[in-house]
Amino acid sequence: MPASRALPPRLAELKSLTGRTPLIEIDCEFRGRRHRIYAKHEALNFTGSIKDRMALHILERAYLDETIEPGDEIAEATSGNTGIAFAALGRALGHRVRIYMPDWMSRERVLVIRSLGATVIPVSHEQGGFLGSIRMADRHAAAVPNVFRPRQFDSDANVEAHYDTTGPELLAQLERPPTAFVAGVGTGGTVMGVGRLLRERVPGATVHPLEPANSPTLRTGSKVGRHRIQGISDEFIPSIVRLGELDRIVDVWDGDAICMAQRLASELGIAVGISSGANFLGALEIAHEQGVGAVVATVFCDDNKKYLSTDLCSDEESREHYLSPEVQLHGFRVIPMLDRGIGEAVVRRAHGGRVTSTLPL
Repeated sequence: MPASRALPPRLAELKSLTGRTPLIEIDCEFRGRRHRIYAKHEALNFTGSIKDRMALHILERAYLDETIEPGDEIAEATSGNTGIAFAALGRALGHRVRIYMPDWMSRERVLVIRSLGATVIPVSHEQGGFLGSIRMADRHAAAVPNVFRPRQFDSDANVEAHYDTTGPELLAQLERPPTAFVAGVGTGGTVMGVGRLLRERVPGATVHPLEPANSPTLRTGSKVGRHRIQGISDEFIPSIVRLGELDRIVDVWDGDAICMAQRLASELGIAVGISSGANFLGALEIAHEQGVGAVVATVFCDDNKKYLSTDLCSDEESREHYLSPEVQLHGFRVIPMLDRGIGEAVVRRAHGGRVTSTLPL
């Protein structure tokens, strides 16, 4: 990377608004056994989702690599949260933003992106859906000069964002090293980045990708069926996802995820999106499987405000095979982010108190 390249001064301000989120420890019971599930509360990022971490890191690296210039347009294909992140961050840095998005995503997503001054191009099933969105963004970038394509599904910077921030924060906040991490796969950046760090720092920890049982793309390799968990299982396996580096896939039914997200809000006041409900159930399944001593972590990707027009805010009928009716929620506590210097704490906990190296944050 060119050492002389100056970063936009506002980038530092945006970094101060992203990451270092609290960890929520949820006390619950499942099938007669008590568990504690740990979830990063990502709604407290700049635009309200975990995607701010990735979008900011991609832009920072693009400035350093000189693949984006002041005044360039940003064009990206997204199911919503990434579009919101690039719209806000891009406008804050003086870029025009163009978002290609399947037209069945929630109305709130479209309105928020437009409110941030970005252009939204809806893409129908007939136009190719999500894969069509990517093709259209690529065609636009090829035909129009000065367009930056983040390519979130193929960008190593996506994985780096979570290796550099989400993973170290999680290790610093946990009182014991995690035995497992579970996260739904949209781009796969979260599960791959956190997973890479855990493999290096916490031998024996398992890392589980999660997908909708209704549409098991990871298992089949292509789009199968339909589901209502917006933000994950986008019709294909992203190139940055390497299933051989991960442990078994966890499946959660979309209706079960909706029911769980509804209960987290109505019983604990933790208002989360549908994918967060899925992540909680997936983490609980792995914790129950691992048994006594399990320390299973996940992420609550965003809050419920972008889902008010979806089935998250309707009466969802519980089904016999759902897990959520068997969950009792007893309460929660919040573990705030520590001050700077957490690198030593991360490594000390991961290596039984012996410091071998430090992680910068």
